[in-house]
Amino acid sequence: MRPQLLAPMLATVLVASPAFAATIEVTIDKLVFSPGSVQAKVGDTIEWTNKDMFAHTATVKGAWDVMIPAKSKGKVTLKTAGAVDYFCRFHPNMRGRVEVAP
Repeated sequence: MRPQLLAPMLATVLVASPAFAATIEVTIDKLVFSPGSVQAKVGDTIEWTNKDMFAHTATVKGAWDVMIPAKSKGKVTLKTAGAVDYFCRFHPNMRGRVEVAP
């Protein structure tokens, strides 16, 4: 194929390619979400890694409730834009925040 034809086709492929979703990692250790606040985009996934010896949740009232067993992981894929505060149902003093851009 001639280079004059290849360049416009390549540009179309690059522009038309969808953005890749990211996985944002949050660690739970000693009853603390770390980092406590994260920024994400719609379609990204938040994955919590629980290093504690007991279960936690990442709960947003009316939205999602992720169970995170001891020494395990839990995740949620973000579907709507906006800022949400989440907490652990078992330990309500554990709090985090996710700011989701469109």
